[in-house]
Amino acid sequence: MAVRKNIGHAKSLILLLVMLGFSIATYNLVSMIIVHNKSRSLVAVESFGGRKVMESAKSNSKYHVAVTSDSAVYSQWQCRIMHYWYKKAKDMPGSDMGKFTRILHSGSADQLMNEIPTFVVDPLPDGMDSGYIVLNRPWAFVQWLEKADIEEEYILMAEPDHIFVNPLPNLASKTQPAAFPFFYIKPDENEKIIRKFYPEENGPVTNIDPIGNSPVIIQKSLMEEIAPTWVNISLRMKYDKETDKAFGWVQEMYAYAVASALHGVKHTLRKDFMLQPPWDEHVEKKFIIHYTYACDYNLEGKLTHGEFGEWRFDKRFYLLGPPPRNISLPPPGVPETVVRLVKMFNEATANLPEWDSVNRS
Repeated sequence: MAVRKNIGHAKSLILLLVMLGFSIATYNLVSMIIVHNKSRSLVAVESFGGRKVMESAKSNSKYHVAVTSDSAVYSQWQCRIMHYWYKKAKDMPGSDMGKFTRILHSGSADQLMNEIPTFVVDPLPDGMDSGYIVLNRPWAFVQWLEKADIEEEYILMAEPDHIFVNPLPNLASKTQPAAFPFFYIKPDENEKIIRKFYPEENGPVTNIDPIGNSPVIIQKSLMEEIAPTWVNISLRMKYDKETDKAFGWVQEMYAYAVASALHGVKHTLRKDFMLQPPWDEHVEKKFIIHYTYACDYNLEGKLTHGEFGEWRFDKRFYLLGPPPRNISLPPPGVPETVVRLVKMFNEATANLPEWDSVNRS
């Protein structure tokens, strides 16, 4: 467990550059702030007719599971459940999981330090995220990559509301990370805005994958190159009024996609990487449950999305405290993904000590 020391000098330089209006329009803002002592180079990817060619050989290397979080109760209980299922899945056949780190961007330790392996980093300077706390994610990764001792060659970028439902192999190769394609990330339909950050000389906007940064499995050295660019693009998008309005809460996802494209990186798009109840109804051989959407059903097991159901599960009900132990199972007829989610919650909360007291605001 490592605790990050204050890096106020670096933060001051960031703030100064922000105040100067981000006069540097490309992607080296954070690279100017942080001294990179390691010798690095971008991985060359072959191309034919302008299209990226994926390596034929798959990697069997272990990956480090990394999840960013603040110290809010809402984040803490999600991290506890995620870490519980990480430990269950880590050594199962088919898993390439290595170690686990919660990258805590609150700037100070919290009560979960002895339960979950944690690396503390600084948040952005006060007010710099403009209330969009997700901007701390790329900055947290930059600090962690610079200062932490990471043994694995690959990294899985995950989120607190992820649960491993099947053992997850390394889906990436050395030159091509693996990512989940999101239906609402549409670079080609937002070309006017995208061109502010991805100029025409870089190529067509179709070079930009329809992804966010999570879940992504990526070679560590490649992530070290992309991360400073990701911070820069994220901040520039937030401070551009048109982009901020158009992309809203997914702008940091767009920022990762653009940053990757600026480095010439294409991802293998894996729909089996993740499932999202209630829209995905079958677990099958998918690997991660992402429980971001509310699950509302009537007593006949019919989805009532948009209206509170007679039975419902929504993580946002538990902003100030954890969900109770032994959540009631949904009515008959509800998809197996929702049933599986509730059962996994109940197992985790039954086995995690001091569930109510540790996670209470």
